[in-house]
Amino acid sequence: MELSCFLYPGWEPRIRPAVAQRGWMDDAPESFPYRCLPLGIANSHGWEILSPCGFEAVWNGGNAADDVVLCVDDGARPDKVPVALFGQGIVTLHIEGLFRTAPGWNLYVSGPPNVFKDGAAPLTAIIETDWSPYSFTMNWRLTRPHQRVRFEENEPIAHVFPVQRGLVESVMPSFVAIEDDPELKARFEQWSTARDAFHAEVLANPPQRPADRWQKFYFRGHNPDGICPITDHGTKLQPRAFAHPELTGGAVEAMRPPVRESPPPAAAAGSETEGPCAKYAWLLDTLEQQRALSAAASGIARRANLTGENFLDAYYAPGRPVVISGEIEDWPARRLWSAAYLRNQIGDAPIEYQGGRSASGDFERYKDDHKRQMPFGRFIEAIEADPGNDAYITAYNSASNAAALSPLHADIGRLDKFLAESVENPGGMLWIGPQGTFTALHHDLTNNLLVQVLGRKRVILAAATEIPKLYNDTHVFSRVRDVTDPNLDLVEFASLRGVRFHDVTLMPGDALFIPIGWWHQVQSLDFSVSITFTNFHWRNDFYKDYPAES
Repeated sequence: MELSCFLYPGWEPRIRPAVAQRGWMDDAPESFPYRCLPLGIANSHGWEILSPCGFEAVWNGGNAADDVVLCVDDGARPDKVPVALFGQGIVTLHIEGLFRTAPGWNLYVSGPPNVFKDGAAPLTAIIETDWSPYSFTMNWRLTRPHQRVRFEENEPIAHVFPVQRGLVESVMPSFVAIEDDPELKARFEQWSTARDAFHAEVLANPPQRPADRWQKFYFRGHNPDGICPITDHGTKLQPRAFAHPELTGGAVEAMRPPVRESPPPAAAAGSETEGPCAKYAWLLDTLEQQRALSAAASGIARRANLTGENFLDAYYAPGRPVVISGEIEDWPARRLWSAAYLRNQIGDAPIEYQGGRSASGDFERYKDDHKRQMPFGRFIEAIEADPGNDAYITAYNSASNAAALSPLHADIGRLDKFLAESVENPGGMLWIGPQGTFTALHHDLTNNLLVQVLGRKRVILAAATEIPKLYNDTHVFSRVRDVTDPNLDLVEFASLRGVRFHDVTLMPGDALFIPIGWWHQVQSLDFSVSITFTNFHWRNDFYKDYPAES
């Protein structure tokens, strides 16, 4: 069944497959709540919608809407912030998306299951999303007057999943004496006796291993006699991520919190699994699993008003991507740049670009073969008349284009909190191209700051620790060029199903920090101008030790 989320221009909902992990379950002795399989299934039964900003709410106990005071974190976009509309201590968050289910199916909307927030409770709704052209809101009711309730950015605020309309009304509930089903009664009594005996044994002889301290009949889907009566017993759920409508299919479906199986994906793909290689694959996979335990640690945050020290401590040194907003709003380029403006500024100065890309699947690997020259004005005319991936000014052309594009430097401001002055590239490395340009999956040997000046770009990333599963065959490239390709063979490239991908849309004014080694592919969604900077205040010359044969 399809579940679609229609996006109005400007809508950027943060939706992810629901995760089974809960902080309070992690913190329990031996994480014992995870022994309750129904809890884990409920936690991951659907999709989570995340808060677009951090905020705090205080209610004075009154019934009026203005009896709730909301304090939103700095940098939040005005159209993303929560509001108090209904009174009675209710906080409302607008959900950006028109959901559409199959005929006869509704959408269940509530707070994340088995999550507790002191002083606030989620309201629950069921919406007929098979016909409704109306958006909906997520509402939380504050329950304790004068208590400050905090919601973090990217904290799950809603949990949704489809439910069949009318099913509940068609159910015929009844009480039945258990003697009417002798076989069921016998199995229940067998289990009850076995449970009492198990608990008595555990009390008398406490097991050394935590796994031996609980019975696993239900978890394993077994009757007390060890026989599984069904073929579809589930011990985990893996809802698919929402794919972009224009680029469905391929490995983008794997953009979900990873659930690892044995053998590890690297072994399943036929990679080297003996000796040190097996250990490295295990270690990297384990580190990625551990990172995924925290949504805050494993996701890609969007931050505003970062200081240089915050950026260094939280992102640059740990090697964590982050989208930084609001840092280039005062650059003249933000208000001036357009295709026409660029043409007027540069005129017909000869420039170098990458051409003939559409005829080759390896245009990134063999960049020198695609170098072309053309007057800049003609280049702009050509890409406006024929958008796509055939012609693109990339960072690789920066040295050749330094003089020709220098008139644009006056429009480019400074990012002194993060970047040092660069004599070699005072204006960074420019990317200029039409809608449809594409950079294949790869990683870089430097830390990069990709600043989006004009247009939008879609960036799909995977952590550096995922390298054993990304078919790295030559230098920084992968045998897989596009993880969103609907014709991608996920049998041949089976390891991709174990990769957690991150899908980011860069808006004009955004800057994306891409740490060294992080895999990424990039597609322009509009006529686009971006700038890459590598001249950070902190060390960024690790490429000097890169193995020559790698």
